[in-house]
Amino acid sequence: MKRRKRINFVVIKSRAIVFSAILIAILILLSCNFGAESSLASVFLGVKRKIPIYCVAREDKNISISFDAAWGSDKTDKILSILKENDVKATFFLVGMWVDKNEDLTKKIAENGHEIGTHSNTHKDFAKLSSDQITLELSTSKSKIERASGKEVKLFRAPYGSYNNLTLDTASTLGLKTIQWDVDSLDWKGISGVTICANIFKKVKSGSIILCHNNADHIVDALPSILTTLKSRGYKFVTISDLLLTGDTTVDSSGKQILRAN
Repeated sequence: MKRRKRINFVVIKSRAIVFSAILIAILILLSCNFGAESSLASVFLGVKRKIPIYCVAREDKNISISFDAAWGSDKTDKILSILKENDVKATFFLVGMWVDKNEDLTKKIAENGHEIGTHSNTHKDFAKLSSDQITLELSTSKSKIERASGKEVKLFRAPYGSYNNLTLDTASTLGLKTIQWDVDSLDWKGISGVTICANIFKKVKSGSIILCHNNADHIVDALPSILTTLKSRGYKFVTISDLLLTGDTTVDSSGKQILRAN
């Protein structure tokens, strides 16, 4: 009987060891593929999830509208004209390969007083990249934008909104703040201008960052109404850098930039 119990104990212990090894392997795989963004990997590996800025704690009704540019450019001139007509400054996040094909437009965006951040060099999923790959993507695109625009790049938006701790840490070492959004227009889905407006109007609040795309099918149809309607509601459009708080700040669990409590 004792021998049988010992054998059962050895079998159970062996199975526990195998199970533990499999679990560790899964967690390592998750951390490699998702950069510890998996809540399971974060919990078991003890990794604190870092969060970029999605919005800003403000009560003055200042907001920002942003445009990601990666693939096309034929609507960009019209967007710039609409912004100028409405006396609005925006923030454009440009991909390096887009700048390669549109240096004149990049320069024009800057000359119109808009802010330019990097959206990477080749629009890869940053949660799947190494530190060296992220550094290359950001430094290359940053150099291209600064050369074409004549202005320093201080902001970064991850392609697909996909990031991990490594992404944020690497961007920070290059002097870049990582910026997301709390209001998604969903314009990239090819939806109508009316629907784009509705998506924005129902979510915008003081300190919001609105996501749009420079070549979305109906962004030009929607943009005049977005600007005039939100202005009529008392909102003021500023660049993202002007929206951000200065001083001793942090980002809470919802992605809101806030002042640290004294």
